[in-house]
Amino acid sequence: MSDQVIGEPAFARARDGVDPRVVPRLRLADGGTMPAIGMGTFGSDRYRGEDVARAVVEAADLGYRHFDCASVYGNEAQIGGSLRTILAGGIGREELWVTSKLWNDSHGEGQVALACERSLGDLGLDYLDLYLIHWPFPNTHPPGCDMDSRSPNAKPYLHDQYMNTWRQMEELVDRGLTRRIGSSNMTIPKLQLLLRDARIRPACNEMELHPHFQQPELFQYLVSHGITPIGYCPIGSPNRPDRDRSPEDTVDLEDAVITGIASRLNLHPAVVCLKWAITRGQAPIPFSVKRSQLLENLRAAAGDPLSADDMRAISAIDRGRRLIKGQVFLWKDNQGWEDLWDLNGEITPP
Repeated sequence: MSDQVIGEPAFARARDGVDPRVVPRLRLADGGTMPAIGMGTFGSDRYRGEDVARAVVEAADLGYRHFDCASVYGNEAQIGGSLRTILAGGIGREELWVTSKLWNDSHGEGQVALACERSLGDLGLDYLDLYLIHWPFPNTHPPGCDMDSRSPNAKPYLHDQYMNTWRQMEELVDRGLTRRIGSSNMTIPKLQLLLRDARIRPACNEMELHPHFQQPELFQYLVSHGITPIGYCPIGSPNRPDRDRSPEDTVDLEDAVITGIASRLNLHPAVVCLKWAITRGQAPIPFSVKRSQLLENLRAAAGDPLSADDMRAISAIDRGRRLIKGQVFLWKDNQGWEDLWDLNGEITPP
């Protein structure tokens, strides 16, 4: 373990990098803190694991300390090599925040610990900072499939089954395999039941968040219950997989409000989206393998927040436009993706 001061940029050697100490941190309900921006590692089905792994090393060199991973991304073993390089470069493990996620094929009895241990082995770590249940549905799909793909064994959300998985997640905390556990792609009705029945409450909920999909009701619910929101697709995910594209999708980066603020502040529209997220109090996890974008994203976090006027203007452009609809997790014929998201305030029945 390194004896250097937490946040000291020993590995942020790039002259144009950002001192990790000036990157804001979000305080969690347990008193710990998390860097307010992370590097996502889902390559959108477009990049090799080796490409993502090289970008992780470069990101750390630039000053990133937060990395959002998942077993289903198929690149944790390669990222593990990057983390070993980073730790060998002088950064202490306590300076990093590493998240991983339980995939849908490992919700069953006795499977959660095995999945977590496999991720830890691939990542070369003794513990995770956060381990999430990736989706509340125990349904899988082939890599690279289209949105019409369905598992023949798909099941709906069943709370008793979810809580059986959650109990196993709680045991991971007891064993020291992860410091915190959390949820992802949840809804208020599902979270209400989880909070009612959990022994260890979720520290974070990872969810789609960008200016055209702000989820204000869910966002406020999380904040009011001490759950930190982590936002994926923070700039509208222009490189998302083809299966997650539909004709009604909108483009955040082309919104007149976003481009207007970007022009006035001499920023890229993507940076405005990230500043909005951080100023709002959620942790965006943008993905890129390009050095220039990695650096610009991190500088967005370390720079001045958006003004109250800019925040109000962006608040007004919420279109409720979900991009990651999750059709592949539906469990019966003739269903719409809306059934996954409990839009009427109740869990969709089986």
